[in-house]
Amino acid sequence: MRGASAGWEARATAGQETGATFRPFHNHAVTVLANANGLGAPGLDFEAWELPRNFSSDQDVVFNEAPTTMKRMFAAFLLSAAFVAAATPAHADRDAVHFFSNIHVASDATVHDAVCFFCNVNVEGEVQGDAVVFFGNIHIAGKADHDVVNFFGEVSADDNAQIGNDLVSFFGLIRLGENVAVGKDMVAMFGLVRAPDSVTVGHDRVSMPAVILFAPLVLFGLVAILVVREYRAYRRRQFLSAYNFPPRA
Repeated sequence: MRGASAGWEARATAGQETGATFRPFHNHAVTVLANANGLGAPGLDFEAWELPRNFSSDQDVVFNEAPTTMKRMFAAFLLSAAFVAAATPAHADRDAVHFFSNIHVASDATVHDAVCFFCNVNVEGEVQGDAVVFFGNIHIAGKADHDVVNFFGEVSADDNAQIGNDLVSFFGLIRLGENVAVGKDMVAMFGLVRAPDSVTVGHDRVSMPAVILFAPLVLFGLVAILVVREYRAYRRRQFLSAYNFPPRA
């Protein structure tokens, strides 16, 4: 056993001189394949080291962690490239899908679909498809040929703006200027609508104020608070009566 330990110490010393580092393995007989660099590079001879079961804790081996670092750097590079690609400006006859980067369609430009997450869409030209925004605002100064849909934001349209199909807003505000034309339905779910009489809507106007959703929730919360208070008061009275304390006035 002493001879095997001496042989291992000699190999460990040689490994340290070539750049290898070490980590303890306790009470295990282990066979380790490694080359001089600890990376398994082609063209280098491998050597099998069998570690004794009872070797000291300062005799250990770990391989170079450079591949893991490179993988993390490569993943970060791909993520950055994805955000850069998402932030490209809108071009004609193609979709614009942005994350955390606003979409602006100039007065002399067109875009097919405009989809924005956590950002705003400003249309001064023409959107030939749909305009959809999550957690942001939509401003229409030109024309949207199909649907305009917004979640948790504001939809505003300047005077004489045109929306070809439906205008739908969830948990937000719809604010329209004079002579705005909506081709089909205008739907405001759990939000507000501010539109003059000159606004024309082709089909139905549907508006459901937020109070319809939040009033039951508020009522349920008040009932829950009352139930908890009464239950705690009942438990307190039981505790006091068990020890013959006089009831509190």
